[in-house]
Amino acid sequence: MEDVVIVGAGPTGLWLAGELRLGGASVTVLEAREERDPNSKALTIHPRTIEILDCRGIAGPFLAEGSRIPNGHFGGLPDRMDFAVLDTPYPFTLALPQARTEELLEARADRMGATIRRGCAVAGLAGDGVRLADGTVVEARYVVGCDGTRSTVRTAAGIDFPGTDATTWGWLGDVVLDSPPDRGFASFAGPAGGLMVVPLPGGIHRLVGGDPGTDGPEWPGELTLDELRATVRRIAGTDFGMRDPVWLSRFGNATRQAAAYRKGTVLLAGDAAHAHFPTGGVGMNVGIQDAHNLGWKLAAVVTGRADGTLLDTYHEERHPVGAELLEHTRAQTALITAYAPEGRALRAVLSGLIAAAPDMSRELAERLSGLNVAYETGKRVSNLEFPDGGTLFERLRTGEHVRTSAGLVRPDGHLA
Repeated sequence: MEDVVIVGAGPTGLWLAGELRLGGASVTVLEAREERDPNSKALTIHPRTIEILDCRGIAGPFLAEGSRIPNGHFGGLPDRMDFAVLDTPYPFTLALPQARTEELLEARADRMGATIRRGCAVAGLAGDGVRLADGTVVEARYVVGCDGTRSTVRTAAGIDFPGTDATTWGWLGDVVLDSPPDRGFASFAGPAGGLMVVPLPGGIHRLVGGDPGTDGPEWPGELTLDELRATVRRIAGTDFGMRDPVWLSRFGNATRQAAAYRKGTVLLAGDAAHAHFPTGGVGMNVGIQDAHNLGWKLAAVVTGRADGTLLDTYHEERHPVGAELLEHTRAQTALITAYAPEGRALRAVLSGLIAAAPDMSRELAERLSGLNVAYETGKRVSNLEFPDGGTLFERLRTGEHVRTSAGLVRPDGHLA
């Protein structure tokens, strides 16, 4: 019997697997897909997530391969937030496709001794563990659902997932552009819709946006290249010579949150715990940060170093973070889909306020980046330097508590 079975080998599940092994727990990750999805839903790694990677000594490859972006946006507003003011060694986001992020995180989990089994679809829970689609049972003391918004684990555990259904739909296309924007990145907003153009590795650009024609609760159907080309031309005045699509997709603004992140020996993290419109690139980051909070606690419990009640603090600390995530993505969705004149006026006013009010800009940047999260025990601790050499992030690489001038720091970087 394993200590923990994780269902889902996305970034959240893979990070959790590494954290559990760091804490001495045995772990198996079950993934339904035979192969990793080559299409990357997420592209953005935020400052707090880079800090987390550094706290475990694996930030190097991400920093080497990712493109550094020194600012961010709130709801697609044109006045972007400057990350240079943030209290972090990493005042930028990294643009790196999710597929590559998963490769790096899986390599770490594998090095640390986690077992990763692909082609293993989970059909439900079964006593102590999970039941696979072929009827076999994988036994474990704890099960963690990291299996997305349609989580089999959450459903089987009977955990409610209240919220709202989709009322508008966004779209994206990873395509070749014969005439890309001069600086690679560009954004457009107007009565015809909103659009962002982002360069990806391999000569591909991502076009992502929305338009008034996709408002409404009904699924608009599969996106075609001809539809994307016509929509982009209406918004930007050009289709940038798009061709050879690699991936075309739609996504809605259905917004939900699990009523409980823990039910007995079943826990949820990442998209299994919260669903939202993918604005600001926050979803993958919050999922990894869920796993970072849970990993050291669950490892401590299964190895007998802590009482099981420690796991109750996972819901207590991370559920409010998820609720704030939903509030912010809803607010940004309202701005992104503000196609009417009144909505465009609101965008203009807020954009001007952000540009004129450094404190407001900084607050939004801290929230977007994940640096503002604080628990009842205390806030995140910055990368302190020790008089005898070394930094806090370096000393946290053992996965143990660290005593500092600010107080005792937990393995996840927050004051104890």
